Amino acid sequence: MIQTVLKRDGRVVGFNEEKIKSAIRKAMLTTELGEDESLIQKIAVRIAQTGNEQMTVEEIQDRVELELMKSPRKEVAKKYIAYRDKRSIARRAKTRDIFLEIIEAKNTDITRENANMNADSPAGMMMKFSSESTKPYVDDYLLSERTKDAVRNGYIHIHDKDYYLTKSLTCVQHPLDKILKDGFTTGHAESRPAKRIETASVMACISLETAQNEMHGGQAIPAFDFYLAPFVRSSFKEEIKNLETLSGEDLSEFYDMKLKDYLYQSVENLTGRERLLQHAVNRTVGRVHQAMEAFIHNMNTIHSRGGNQVVFSSINYGTDTSAEGRCIIRELLNSTYEGVGNGATAIFPIQIWKKKRGVSYLPEDPNYDLYKLACKVTARRFFPNFVNLDATYNYHEDWRADDPKRYEYEVATMGCRTRVFENRYGKKTSIGRGNLSFTTINLPRLGIECMSIENPEERKEAFFQKLEDILQIAADQLNERFSFQRTAYAKQFPLVMSRLWNDSERLGPNDSIESVINQGTLGIGFIGLAECLIALTGKHHGEDAEAQKLGLEIVTRMRDRANEFSEKYKHNFSILATPAEGLAGRFTRMDRKTFGVIKGITDKDYYTNSNHVPVYYHCSPRHKAEVEAPYHDLTRGGHIFYVEIDGDATHNPEAISDIVDLMDKYNIGYGSVNHNRNRCMDCGHENAIDNLEACPKCGSHNIDRLQRITGYLVGTTDRWNKAKLAELKDRVVHK
Repeated sequence: MIQTVLKRDGRVVGFNEEKIKSAIRKAMLTTELGEDESLIQKIAVRIAQTGNEQMTVEEIQDRVELELMKSPRKEVAKKYIAYRDKRSIARRAKTRDIFLEIIEAKNTDITRENANMNADSPAGMMMKFSSESTKPYVDDYLLSERTKDAVRNGYIHIHDKDYYLTKSLTCVQHPLDKILKDGFTTGHAESRPAKRIETASVMACISLETAQNEMHGGQAIPAFDFYLAPFVRSSFKEEIKNLETLSGEDLSEFYDMKLKDYLYQSVENLTGRERLLQHAVNRTVGRVHQAMEAFIHNMNTIHSRGGNQVVFSSINYGTDTSAEGRCIIRELLNSTYEGVGNGATAIFPIQIWKKKRGVSYLPEDPNYDLYKLACKVTARRFFPNFVNLDATYNYHEDWRADDPKRYEYEVATMGCRTRVFENRYGKKTSIGRGNLSFTTINLPRLGIECMSIENPEERKEAFFQKLEDILQIAADQLNERFSFQRTAYAKQFPLVMSRLWNDSERLGPNDSIESVINQGTLGIGFIGLAECLIALTGKHHGEDAEAQKLGLEIVTRMRDRANEFSEKYKHNFSILATPAEGLAGRFTRMDRKTFGVIKGITDKDYYTNSNHVPVYYHCSPRHKAEVEAPYHDLTRGGHIFYVEIDGDATHNPEAISDIVDLMDKYNIGYGSVNHNRNRCMDCGHENAIDNLEACPKCGSHNIDRLQRITGYLVGTTDRWNKAKLAELKDRVVHK
């Protein structure tokens, strides 16, 4: 006898015989003979009494069809089958509408969810079909009812939910030295260790690309200069040996001699062994430059994820003071300055200068000249961004200036902002670790629900109670996702779980990844602090000291709870200043539908990213730094500080260093600068002329502005969704 029914969404409910009768009755009423209550009763009782204790909805409906076909009323069976088909189509209608948007290449929030994905290409379409198909399964079978309600009602957003089923992790900082020294397997073939700078450059690309296909987030190299420096020396030695062959001289004394720097100089006025030495240096510099040029070119052309998207890549550098490391840095910056193709700005990798006093920031520092070059390159090409190793929370007690592996104790970041450093379950480092997954809280919705409470203290108390409830849901959901991720086998991630993730080398192919992934982080993000504060106080934190005080109290509470969750669940929980792209508009649309248009909150198409001062608010870079800086210490899962500067920055690198000085002064962890850069979409020509309408090179009027979105550059704003385009339009210069 049937006792319970397993529904399509995974819920188990009590069996109700009346539902069978109702369905048969509806089918009979569409026939000429009408209903037959006796037959209805007979079929319903037979199914109820002969069925298994628990049956699925589909199994019960199959039995109804069978009984009707055996009865004298076979025409009813046909109507019932048609009714089932119609209901099935109705259930799939939403999926059909979404698929049609993808098929017809419409410019919608579905197809423009990620600005660096070409969802119009066949591979991009396939990826979107897959993405939209997997999300309902996750909802139906992997999320708790409480989590589903929170998602459905716009309180939280689960990032990369389409990858949930794959058990993949978000991102990782590549220990590239392991790859270059030992080689690696991509799952299809093996690579030998590198010997030359050209090979090392290519292997760095392949490592990033391969890992991208095993993960759902970005890829980063934490110490690009340190990792590639040994191959400058090996390439130099190769050039010396070539000269030995040509000259017949023994030049072995040059093999390991310490060079002050690798600088290209004319050999015209040099003679003898000095001429040969400089010639080898010049040849080495040329090879390094070409290798860096190739690296940048490859990272903008090698596609991952089914061939529709370049790798979301980042590289950190700036603190290797050896001659070889400086050569890598210099030629990387020179190649970046020159641009790719027709002189276009490279979109990837996101480059990050590691700013540290005594090393790479002050006039007396050994890499100060390269720091100034970095500012010059940023003034033209947007990159590098700047990570502040001198920020108090980026300090590592084991860092020593004379340690050749000091990079292991230097924080590195993903270009978009993700930060991994502290570690409860292993070595404190960025290397070989990354984020596991993250979920974002909609702060404005919580604020809106409390804004009608007249008493300020009661309003605040009600808000924090709501925040506490949503934080708990987010933590539970992340813990549940971790429990699902940990069941994956190492063989599912051939590179990440053999060479990249810390301690993964001790895993066998059929071992679960559970024992190593806890060194990663679970991120609780947030969006719209500014709009939340407007709801609670009437003003945002950029314009009012009391609002700023409350904003810091809110994020401090979140940080404290994350620490408590870390103890409770035994994971590395952290608070993330969410880099919202598609989400910026999604939450706003949901809240506007529920609460209507509220001035300063839901009257725009987007919510302000994380803890930023609203993009439309006029203020100086200094004021923006003063307001946003305190949040960086609280958001150790990732943060970024932006400044928009006016006009052509190409000839004003001092404007860039001024922003880095603000970062140093206000204890800001990571920052970047936005400025005007036009791009001709026909010939690729770039300049910084205000309001450019026609390309001075080819005359085309197909001009776009190169822009940064959530931390990375985008080659064309045609791929931006409506919310981010609205935000772009509202951006003002900070001056």
